[in-house]
Amino acid sequence: LTQPPFDASAMDGYALRVQDAAKVPASLTVIGESAAGRAFSGEIGPGQAVRIFTGAPLPKGADTVVMQEDTQAKDGHVVILEAPRGAKHIREAGLDFRAGQVLLNAGQRLDARHIALAAAMGHGMLPVRRKPKVAIIATGDELVQPGEMPKSGQIVSSNPYAVAAYVTSAGGEPLLLGIAGDTMVALESIIAKAKDSKADILVTLGGASVGEHDLVQPALKRQGLELGFWKVAMRPGKPLIHGRLGDMLLLGLPGNPVAAAICSMVFLLPAIRALQGDPQAGEDRYDTATLAVDLLENGPRRDYMRAAIVRDNKGGWLATGIKIQDSSMLSALAGADGLIVREPHEPAAKAGSPCRIIRFDALI
Repeated sequence: LTQPPFDASAMDGYALRVQDAAKVPASLTVIGESAAGRAFSGEIGPGQAVRIFTGAPLPKGADTVVMQEDTQAKDGHVVILEAPRGAKHIREAGLDFRAGQVLLNAGQRLDARHIALAAAMGHGMLPVRRKPKVAIIATGDELVQPGEMPKSGQIVSSNPYAVAAYVTSAGGEPLLLGIAGDTMVALESIIAKAKDSKADILVTLGGASVGEHDLVQPALKRQGLELGFWKVAMRPGKPLIHGRLGDMLLLGLPGNPVAAAICSMVFLLPAIRALQGDPQAGEDRYDTATLAVDLLENGPRRDYMRAAIVRDNKGGWLATGIKIQDSSMLSALAGADGLIVREPHEPAAKAGSPCRIIRFDALI
């Protein structure tokens, strides 16, 4: 559709010809009324005006609207007190959009603004991508569910709930399949359950390294894993597995909570966006900030440092790396505002130097 579909008044007032009110006060004959949904059907001639309301079609012959505050109406006439300076208070046909324009592109994530626009354009139905389904499996004999009291040597399983929250925030549908023990039978059983779920992505948590109890990759291979890559030069998150398992994309994330969270940000969120057709799914979501403290030379892996990020007095971002960067510390992750991203072998940097950051509030 074209919006507005006709020249419309932007004010309550009177529609008239500019030349008829060039000298004020000017008395004009009111010949009718134009309201939203009830247009005036005639034509305005010399010395005439039509009472008009906001959103109403501009009558034929009129070329301006004078606000009612600048008029006095009496006995079928209106006196124009303020001379109009050209065409005023008119929303021209097509001011918002015109038929044939593309305003919602494929891959656009719809919020209230876009839904309103689609409706105004005349679309009663829209083709959309369904929510990607993401199956989530935790692994490890040491894990117990939240709410259960851990026994000696056990810890509470928190990673699946963080991953599920990331999935939901990106528009996906999480499917929590529980905890698998460190046996081939247990792992193969829960992986088969994930395959039966018809999930689009399978995320495993833990068991992705090379220890004697890290059985996730062998179990996946026995279930048909096509390995894409294993291990990434990043910190935290080195033992990441990527591949396909039948129709499912596979991401095997580390068991350390912070590593699992950061790998979810870096790998899982873009994958979910890509499945929804987002053409910018793989684009970097970096900002530039200023370091508030000195940093030492970085090692051989890309480093994602948890950081406090605030506005400086110039309106830019100021980043302070959190003192302890241990990948098991959820309290530090929860207290951070984002990540300072450093490249492999990046040299030492002084406070005041520029750096790259990822703000948590800008990830979605």
